[in-house]
Amino acid sequence: MTDHRGLWEHALYTTPRTDHGYCTDDNARALIVISRRPDPSPDLVELAGIYLTFLQHAQLPNGGFINRRSSDGSWSDEVGSDDSQGRALWALGSVARHGPTPWMREVGLDIFDKQRDFRSPSPRANAFAVLGASEVLLALPDHRLARQILERCVGHLFVRDDAVWPWPEARLAYDNARIPEALLAAGALVPNDDLVGAGLRLLEWLVGTETRDGQFSFTPAGGWAPGEPRPGFDQQPVEAAAMADACSRAWSLTGDSRWKNRVERAARWFVGANDTGLALYDSQTGGCGDGLGPHYTNLNQGAESTLAALAVLQHADTLR
Repeated sequence: MTDHRGLWEHALYTTPRTDHGYCTDDNARALIVISRRPDPSPDLVELAGIYLTFLQHAQLPNGGFINRRSSDGSWSDEVGSDDSQGRALWALGSVARHGPTPWMREVGLDIFDKQRDFRSPSPRANAFAVLGASEVLLALPDHRLARQILERCVGHLFVRDDAVWPWPEARLAYDNARIPEALLAAGALVPNDDLVGAGLRLLEWLVGTETRDGQFSFTPAGGWAPGEPRPGFDQQPVEAAAMADACSRAWSLTGDSRWKNRVERAARWFVGANDTGLALYDSQTGGCGDGLGPHYTNLNQGAESTLAALAVLQHADTLR
């Protein structure tokens, strides 16, 4: 799925759809996955260099990022979505802390430092930025810009004082568990027990909301609000990856084995412990189907879905 420019966004089955081009979102996701891997192979180090260079080329003079890139290498939008800005910061923080070579760590931090004015009303975009700033601060506790980004962006994350619907939005959307995960990450670093407590409460509520018959039943692609039917489809692999990451962080902070069990449950979702009993992860190709329908899986194995599965497999390896 990768050529010399970057990671292709979409696939037709297992063949890259080169006509759909690349995006900063997915190259950032790929850089995060490789940065998390201890002792990566030379092939993975080479891929990390490609994805980091993609982000370097995507950066605008003001520090922001373009998102969409055509197959000929030209950029097709003027500025990316708020989510793509936040994900880029998350990836840069990850490579600045865990990059497989010194030059990648240095370049990642340099690109991060050029984005000096990230602001967004979006809870998810702010959550992504918090996760990136947290990575920088874990490597460099006195990094002023990362501290400023974390404190500013976590201010846009909150938990409603409502036991029935504590979610900060009117409906669940996508990458939902990133919001409580960001509260946990920020609370551990500030440190602030209130933030950690809020993150744990919100994540516990989300786990309960997205559990059916002892298995995860994730929010569908169109979102979900009270009164709408469950289960909903198409369920997206990115939801399982976000849930695994958040529960893993909760486990590391609390030592409570219930969170570890939920990481395992998110991993099992990919291999059939879901509303249809069908596996999305394909061990023969290493790819993952793009969604779970009521009686089928989407057989296209695009970048976002495949990276989600790989991220959860990393957690499964750690658990073993």
